[in-house]
Amino acid sequence: MLHSIYMETIITYTGGESRGNPGPAGVGVYVTNKKGEVIKEAKEAIGNATSIFAEYYGVMSALQTLKKLFGKKTKEMQFEMRLGNDLVEKQLSGKTQIKDPGLVPMFIEIHNMKVENFPNIFFTQVPKTKNKEADRLASEAMNGR
Repeated sequence: MLHSIYMETIITYTGGESRGNPGPAGVGVYVTNKKGEVIKEAKEAIGNATSIFAEYYGVMSALQTLKKLFGKKTKEMQFEMRLGNDLVEKQLSGKTQIKDPGLVPMFIEIHNMKVENFPNIFFTQVPKTKNKEADRLASEAMNGR
């Protein structure tokens, strides 16, 4: 993984929420530059899902959003994806195995997107207090706003 001072870094916050677990669910994506300036916000209602499924879907949505924003330049950029969910961060970082077989297809899709378009991406877990904007977007999507 390259950590060059010359490489542009994009910070993306993702959130996935579910009411009822499973229940109505939504995802939020909040993209900023290193200075914290907002580049893009995205949200999507995803029907009935568990909160962990929504978190994974949020990461997939974030990667798709970044690809649309930056195209082929993603290969020369650095991305820090900040997740509110510790388990998802550990699974995507290869620290913990996935026990829910329903998550495996999304994990593989995310892995393939990383290999093809995001060689310089890393995942970190942040406390809820640092993930407010992505959570707000996910709640808005879940509530149909």
